[in-house]
Amino acid sequence: MSHLGGSVIPCDACQRVPNLIGGKFVDSSSFATIDVINPATQHVVSQVPMTTNEEFRAAVFAAKWAFPAWRNTPITTRQRIMFRFQELIRRDLDKLAMSITTEHGKALKDAYNDVSRGLEVVEHACGLATLQIGEFVSNVSNGTDTYSIREPLGVCAGICPFEYPAMIPLWMFPVAITCGNTFILKPPEKDPGASITLAELAMEAGLPSGVLNIVHGTNDIINAICDDDDIKAISFVGPNSVGAYVYAKASTKGKRFQSNIGSKNHAVVMPDASMDATLNALVAAGFGGAGQKCMALSTAVFVGGPSLWEEKLVEHAKALKVTAGTEPDAELGPVISKQAKERICMLIQRSIDSGAKLVLDGRHLVVPGYEHGNFMGPTILSDVTVDMECYKEEILGPVLLCMKADSIEDAINIVNRNKFSNGASIFTKSGVAARKFQTEIEVGQVGINVPISVPLPFSSVISSKPSFSGDVNFDGKAGIQFYTQVKTVTQQWRDLSSENVLPAMLLSSEEDASAMPLPGS
Repeated sequence: MSHLGGSVIPCDACQRVPNLIGGKFVDSSSFATIDVINPATQHVVSQVPMTTNEEFRAAVFAAKWAFPAWRNTPITTRQRIMFRFQELIRRDLDKLAMSITTEHGKALKDAYNDVSRGLEVVEHACGLATLQIGEFVSNVSNGTDTYSIREPLGVCAGICPFEYPAMIPLWMFPVAITCGNTFILKPPEKDPGASITLAELAMEAGLPSGVLNIVHGTNDIINAICDDDDIKAISFVGPNSVGAYVYAKASTKGKRFQSNIGSKNHAVVMPDASMDATLNALVAAGFGGAGQKCMALSTAVFVGGPSLWEEKLVEHAKALKVTAGTEPDAELGPVISKQAKERICMLIQRSIDSGAKLVLDGRHLVVPGYEHGNFMGPTILSDVTVDMECYKEEILGPVLLCMKADSIEDAINIVNRNKFSNGASIFTKSGVAARKFQTEIEVGQVGINVPISVPLPFSSVISSKPSFSGDVNFDGKAGIQFYTQVKTVTQQWRDLSSENVLPAMLLSSEEDASAMPLPGS
């Protein structure tokens, strides 16, 4: 089928994406909307309303109202809802993946991975009870015990980017609500469909009204989330500038905050690296999802130079099938919007003007049958230096930058000097080089002969440098620490009437010890 016509093909009866407030999916009264556009066809899929301030306050009120009963719901009951939730996600996996591909553009296999990685977090949430166990110390003073317990914070909020329409929301609300919090979710306005479907499944799983709420919008809603005194914590994934703004604003209001923002992930390729395995890793991690992911290996640093690698790298990249994500043989779909493509092309051209060598140019690719799609073929730039804009900025496109390092020390310095980095990988056959890299590299996630990837949920998603800001990271024990607060209780249950004790204070352990009879006395 050919998809020709204007730049955006309007929809005469487009569905408006609803809010979720107090257990009900309701249409916003706002007339202001944003079109959700299929990036492969330019068809308008749906329209996202800009949630009004009154609707936002209603969502917060619903979450605040639901919190007391939800926090007192036994953890085993909350876990059972998560068990049911993950069953329903599996049931509707095809629907979720198709929604992601239609709105985001990524190939269906990448969309399935998007949901599957989020599903792992839900599975992890099914076992949170043991991770919330507190600590107990008996007889810290004579007849006195002390213990700590973890309690939920209250109303929490999540602000999500477009890159992972299912995984990022699932990083946030399953852990938060299983810990006993209620939640306000702001999905990405470019691809909100997966968030709505997930909310429908959570309600079907038995989540009580008001525990999960959804609002839509851009700057106004983000500001409202930051300013609202009833929201105790914010999880954020998104661009550098927005993340820094939200962090500053939320911190001023005394909120807990966690964020993963821009990244520039590196692959250091040693001369002894296995060529086929390394090439496959670079192509998959560099171009997968059209490079629109915070885990992309966007920069390859070749120790000794890339000359021996370039020809094979181009050959592997050209072999990728670029087409609409819904096509069965799709390996690389379009980028999210016309504006995103224009920005990527601008960064490529500025790099060429600054002296970079264009090894493979994917800017002018046209996909038959999808002539108006936002497609870009794999693009490779060589002779890239640290002062080029393409290196200093997060590209979020199918562009691989190739750099030269004279030694592993030089390569490590290049990575460590970059201001944004979720992680870095090294490809080598040398255990000595791998150990040196692991020890000296200053990133949160390290890959050895593998690209960096989203860790399994029992390990936290760790970023360092400005790529992470806030209190503690996502997932794992850190996620539970973020969504709960510790309360320490000291109790005394001895018979005070039978002993001569100080009524206004507890004896210290030293005083208790001095009052104890000595052996044989």
